[in-house]
Amino acid sequence: MNFLEHIFTNLESSGSRALLQEPHESGLLTASGSELRAQIEIARAFFRGAGLQKGDRCVLLAPNSIRWVAADMALMSEGVIVVPLNTRQTPLELAVMMRDAEPRLICAGDFVMAEAVRAEFPSAPRIALFEEAFKANAEGGSPSPTFTPPAPLADSDPLTIIYTSGTSGESKGVILTAGNVNFMLGCIMARLDQLMSGHGEAERVFHYAPFNFAAAWMLLLSCLSRKTVLTLSMNISRLQTEMKIAAPHYSLNVPLLLERVRRGVEDNVIKTGGIVAKIFNSAKAGWFARHDLENPRAENGLWLTIARTAVFPTIRKKIGPNLKALICGSAPLSRDTQLFFMMLGIPVLQAYGLTETTAICTLDIPGLVEPGWVGSAVPGIEMKLGADEEMLVRGPNIFPSYWNRPAETAKVLRDGWFHTGDQGELNANGNWRIIGRIKNLLVLSSGHNVAPEPIEEKLQAALPGAQQVVLIGHGRSYLTAIVTGDLTRESVAKKIETMNAGQPHYKRIHGFHVEPRAFTMESGLMTANGKLRRNAIAEHFAQQIEALYREKRA
Repeated sequence: MNFLEHIFTNLESSGSRALLQEPHESGLLTASGSELRAQIEIARAFFRGAGLQKGDRCVLLAPNSIRWVAADMALMSEGVIVVPLNTRQTPLELAVMMRDAEPRLICAGDFVMAEAVRAEFPSAPRIALFEEAFKANAEGGSPSPTFTPPAPLADSDPLTIIYTSGTSGESKGVILTAGNVNFMLGCIMARLDQLMSGHGEAERVFHYAPFNFAAAWMLLLSCLSRKTVLTLSMNISRLQTEMKIAAPHYSLNVPLLLERVRRGVEDNVIKTGGIVAKIFNSAKAGWFARHDLENPRAENGLWLTIARTAVFPTIRKKIGPNLKALICGSAPLSRDTQLFFMMLGIPVLQAYGLTETTAICTLDIPGLVEPGWVGSAVPGIEMKLGADEEMLVRGPNIFPSYWNRPAETAKVLRDGWFHTGDQGELNANGNWRIIGRIKNLLVLSSGHNVAPEPIEEKLQAALPGAQQVVLIGHGRSYLTAIVTGDLTRESVAKKIETMNAGQPHYKRIHGFHVEPRAFTMESGLMTANGKLRRNAIAEHFAQQIEALYREKRA
């Protein structure tokens, strides 16, 4: 039984039990197993009527919703290749990817999206709205009680083309097959079984990342395969309210959100003040002293004991009373933030992977988390270090090729190994740590190579209020930095001076620019999953960067 057949069996056995829910200000919209199965059948009939056949491509351009899930399942059931796109990207970016994918149909969430696509892609194929695809449901119609089984799937059959986030400005379509998904779902389900061991009731999951991300999509498929209630975020500005409604046991997160939650907790402690602040800060100081990498100290544990009884339970209740773990991926999470949540009694399980690896290569084992590391390779996946400490991966999770890009495919799939482009480190416990991206490596004019990420992370952690840090210096004689956030030049200069004292000469920062506004996706300086668009940042701040090097020469 492949994953799709297993999901349909799970839907049918779920009956009237709620599987999916959307929290709206007007109330909670839910879908049971039988209701979702009926919506899938309606959508399948529509897609067949639209002339879609096995191997055709269909774009899904809509926010996460119950209908999105039904459309995705319907298309895969017909053997159609799904091309999910992010509605937060610009119409021009979307048009470039659509032209590349050559879809036979575009399914848009609403009229505004459809018109934006038509404006940038005049030669687009038919654009249908979700309302049209599910109109039988809206008109009160119902499918036959005899559901059609999904089309047979061979392991080599492509299921989806997911476009990479394009940190360098170029998005590539990654083909993932039924074999990729069958294997990876088994790995994810095994880890979730470990996390939820002994939990007999339905698992509660909260999700906000768009399903056009491979990890988000794999979480969706795992939830449809398990006994879960999956709450889909409908409004990013209402996350706190939606989290309370979901009351999840676990959720998939990006580091940016966890950093914000941490700052929110610390700000609230400052506002509360008094004995609560004293207990919290004393416990925190002792906890981080105990976990100091360079000079671990066995501080008095009394404050930590008091905080675990009198303060931390209240904080945990506000974050999520049922949380067994927060799962984090897509970008490096600072060790300090992971330790912070562990201090509160909320484990953070880190995962590492790329779209090309069907989302995951490594994932922390519950109960065996090593802060600052992203866990060990999941069983069935091989990983090793290549030239320049590049992480190489092979296994059933590796994608077969990029869509229409044989030369790009040949660059990364060599001698049976996928070349990730990430620099890593493997420790004696079998856990991996991400050092940085090879393409981000700064080569100074002196010939010294500098991975920017460790220095950026250290400086950001040392600067309360810093949103992002970007190191500059490729082809230059020394390093400079751009720091965003509500910061004074004096505070930044002081922290850089302290950091420089412990660094070799070529890793010292000799100039910086403070930008009060944080980088955002809307400004074009961040990807949708929180990664820096370094080339765009360098171009945007070209004048400021040049000034930093002129000042030094002067």
